[in-house]
Amino acid sequence: MPERLTEMLMDTWTPLIILWITVLPSIYMAPMNQSQVLPSGSSTGLKRLNEEQRVLHRSKRGWVWNQMFVLEEFSGPEPILVGRLHTDLDPGSSKIKYILSGDGAGTIFVINDKTGDIHAMKRLDREEKAEYTLTAQAVDRDTNQPLEPPSEFIIKVQDINDNAPEFVEGPYHATVPEMSVVGTFVTKVTATDADDPVYGNSAKLVYSILEGQPYFSIEPHTAIIKTALPNMDREAKEEYFVVIQAKDMGGHMGGLSGTTTVTITLTDVNDNPPKFAQSLYHFSVMEDVALGEPIGRVKANDLDIGENAKSSYDIIEGDGMDIFEITTDAQTQDGIIRVRKPLDFETKKSYTLKVEAANIHIDPRFLSGGPFKDTATVKIVVEDADEPPVFSSPTYLLEVHENAALNSVLGQVTAHDPDASSSPIRFSIDRHTDLERQFNINAEDGKITLATPLDRETSTWHNITIVATETRNHSQVSRVPVAIKVLDVNDNAPEFASEHEAFLCENGKPGQVIQIVSAVDKDDPKNGHYFLYSLLPEMVNNPNFTIKKNEDNTLSILAKHSGFSRQKQEVYLLPIVISDSGTPPMSSTSTLTIRVCGCSSDGIVQSCNVEAYVLPIGLSMGALIAILACIILLLVIVVLFVTLRRHKNEPLIIKDDEDVRENIIRYDDEGGGEEDTEAFDIATLQNPDGINGFLPRKDIKPDLQFMPRQGLAPVPNGVDVDEFINVRLHEADNDPTAPPYDSIQIYGYEGKGSAAGSLSSLESSTSDSDQNFDYLSEWGPRFKRLGELYSVGESDKET
Repeated sequence: MPERLTEMLMDTWTPLIILWITVLPSIYMAPMNQSQVLPSGSSTGLKRLNEEQRVLHRSKRGWVWNQMFVLEEFSGPEPILVGRLHTDLDPGSSKIKYILSGDGAGTIFVINDKTGDIHAMKRLDREEKAEYTLTAQAVDRDTNQPLEPPSEFIIKVQDINDNAPEFVEGPYHATVPEMSVVGTFVTKVTATDADDPVYGNSAKLVYSILEGQPYFSIEPHTAIIKTALPNMDREAKEEYFVVIQAKDMGGHMGGLSGTTTVTITLTDVNDNPPKFAQSLYHFSVMEDVALGEPIGRVKANDLDIGENAKSSYDIIEGDGMDIFEITTDAQTQDGIIRVRKPLDFETKKSYTLKVEAANIHIDPRFLSGGPFKDTATVKIVVEDADEPPVFSSPTYLLEVHENAALNSVLGQVTAHDPDASSSPIRFSIDRHTDLERQFNINAEDGKITLATPLDRETSTWHNITIVATETRNHSQVSRVPVAIKVLDVNDNAPEFASEHEAFLCENGKPGQVIQIVSAVDKDDPKNGHYFLYSLLPEMVNNPNFTIKKNEDNTLSILAKHSGFSRQKQEVYLLPIVISDSGTPPMSSTSTLTIRVCGCSSDGIVQSCNVEAYVLPIGLSMGALIAILACIILLLVIVVLFVTLRRHKNEPLIIKDDEDVRENIIRYDDEGGGEEDTEAFDIATLQNPDGINGFLPRKDIKPDLQFMPRQGLAPVPNGVDVDEFINVRLHEADNDPTAPPYDSIQIYGYEGKGSAAGSLSSLESSTSDSDQNFDYLSEWGPRFKRLGELYSVGESDKET
């Protein structure tokens, strides 16, 4: 093996060296000192090289470097010789030393410092590092002085086929439409080889299919996968599993290979028409079904999926095209048949429809395969149902004069049972719509009659609801609205529109218009109102006033003469008769009051009575009364406010003397202790103000009158104070005249005894001389001074 490698290296490098020697003299014309980097070989080549140099008369040459090669993954019993360094300054003695530095120097590559031979000490992997850059230098062995400048050279690792192709992005997933033609692009795969792509065929890949034929094919060099069979049907097989192989060495024997998988899915196209599951469908429906209710479903199956499977349904033929409709359920793709118009079993008992289902999205490429639609027949049977009565009209309008007689017939409603059994019908009025019971209805024939008198001026319209009920099935009920219009008759006399009061100036002129009055009539004649005005027959020749009818249906009052005087007559009453043009005509008499007043020269009223005085300033009698009432009300409020404030300042309880509950009573005597019962009178605990009776209240008056309590006699000194306090507490709790506010009652009572014992010196069996106060110093610094004082007192007594 080493001999074969050496021969291979010599065959490779010999032509290159000869070419380099031939070209180099023409480039470098200046004399240089040269060292040589030679590949491993015989010494004969080296001598021949030296002879050629002498022929060229090169006096001095420097370092010349070149590339060296080492085969990767080479292993043997000895390190492999990579090449040899040599300089012409080396006469063959051992005074020259070769030094190697750079990538891997000393570890991977070792140089013989005497001969310049370079050996590779380890197995090299080109995929880890493809080349190494080293620096060679010749130095004097004794002085280590460089004999020549350093020179760089490269050792390249020669590739061998030691890496198999890999699909880094695998496994792959791809889709292609079904029914595609041969050669349709599916996807492209890519494999990588870590070997050197420029040296040999180690990285030259060729692709092939191991599994997946004959459905798909692959281009050997581009790795493009295409369809190999036409008209592949998704409905027959949707998914294919393809195994792709990539082999290096150009696919020749001995090459390494790698595989990957490609999952190819056929996507759907609309190549299948919808198809009804059955050609004839039967449905039944009750005749009283609500409009819009579904009565049945039909289904057209489509082998396609997604948008390609969507279909629309239509009714294309049949005797119920206007009675029924069909829609598409977006979720299930069913055809839903619904009722558009009411059904009537007695009119038509069955319907036959022809329903069509057609694809919404059609692929033009497959139109030649036939129409993408299908039809089916639907038979619908209408079943009888007990229906409510049906009125002859959806609404009724009746008219009646307001003077119609009671029990007169206003109109009639009719209804019938649409069922074949034809049940009798009974009519009634929904009294919620006729609360005053103004109308009645005949339960048998539906005639509506008047129950109470009508008045158009009170209500012009009456809306009631008539109920029709089957006698055989009371649950079958129908309702219909009936509007009753009250027609007008001339039953109201006209009258003045408002209460008129006219004012006549004393200096008025004859023919002057005193007042213009108008009339109103509650009736509503078709041609409008037209009133006739006249004076009473006995007032026709009235010497003071006359009347004149105006074109706007009003009346003017005129004075016949001048010279009216308040002193002579202040008020005139003028009766006027107002008649309408109705049939029969109605009339009424209204009296106009005319007051004589003093006026200015301009005709402005100045004085006639209280109201006339205030008229010039724009105030009426009502306004004066309202102002006077407000003033009186304000005065009353002020008086009440002052009274309440004065009442509030007075105390709630009448007190003759000071209340002991709100005062501090000082006594200048000193008690003799709890055993000294002679110095204190228990009677002082009694309320001094209530000793002779209860406290009168000024703010409230009790509902129940209690007799005043009799004052208690002074209690003997030996009484039980605890019992005395309880009695007083009970009386205070049950006294309705007691103050409603909180109060403090203080009793100078200590109690019968305490767990701490008595602090009094009375009846004490020990004297001051028997007591020891040393324990006070043990209570802390606060009682230390007190203990010292008592200790001093004890010492004074002893002395």
